[in-house]
Amino acid sequence: MMNTKVAYLVVICAVLAAVVEGEAEVAGSAAVMNCNPVQLSPCAAAISSSGNPTGQCCAKIKQQRPCLCQYMKNPFLQKLINSPGAKKVAASCGTPFPTC
Repeated sequence: MMNTKVAYLVVICAVLAAVVEGEAEVAGSAAVMNCNPVQLSPCAAAISSSGNPTGQCCAKIKQQRPCLCQYMKNPFLQKLINSPGAKKVAASCGTPFPTC
């Protein structure tokens, strides 16, 4: 009888682990779906000038940080994302620039 209870518990743990892993994959997919470089528009002035980024810019940089590597693969966005201005804004916002 004890072996049956242990086996049942192992099965429940395996199912729970699969559910949690599936939810993490869905959450990761949702984050990727929210990647939109237009959302970084509040940072345009700070990237193109020597001005400081706004709070809204910093919030968007932090929100879009998981997307930056994806943006750097886009030939149209690559120069902007890799620019000294963009790196300055990321540093000013306290958001480490990713290495991709």
